[in-house]
Amino acid sequence: MALSGKLIGNVEISKSGDVFHDILRYKPHEVVAASPDKVHDCELHDGERGVTGSVISWHFTHEGKKKFSKQIIESVNEENHMIVFKVIGGELVDELYKSFVITWHVEPKGDGQVATWTFEFEKPDTSVPYPTSMMDYLCNLVKELDAHNNAK
Repeated sequence: MALSGKLIGNVEISKSGDVFHDILRYKPHEVVAASPDKVHDCELHDGERGVTGSVISWHFTHEGKKKFSKQIIESVNEENHMIVFKVIGGELVDELYKSFVITWHVEPKGDGQVATWTFEFEKPDTSVPYPTSMMDYLCNLVKELDAHNNAK
């Protein structure tokens, strides 16, 4: 019996939502520049960078192991600074989960902004853990990217 789950992580950021949206959508090389020990590359396999239906893959180190995640951009919402990625390859879906969708969006909070990662996933059984380690990884990556962009 498959088990559906949802995990949400929030990070307060100093940059506006459009800056992060543009980086993730059009300039992933800036993620590599900000955190080369964590993120090594973002390849475009099909389509145009940042366009719905495009296929990309991220190469990264997580928990001391080199990994990759192949994703299709399912939707983009400029107004809400939102991008939805469906994971179609890599350890998350090849070894752990039956399905995995990652949503990124930024919204105002007081005088600042909050970046939110949302994972929606289907576990094959109860032995598969919740992806809390991956959520911590991505939230820390946002903090590093925010610090890197503030230093510019």
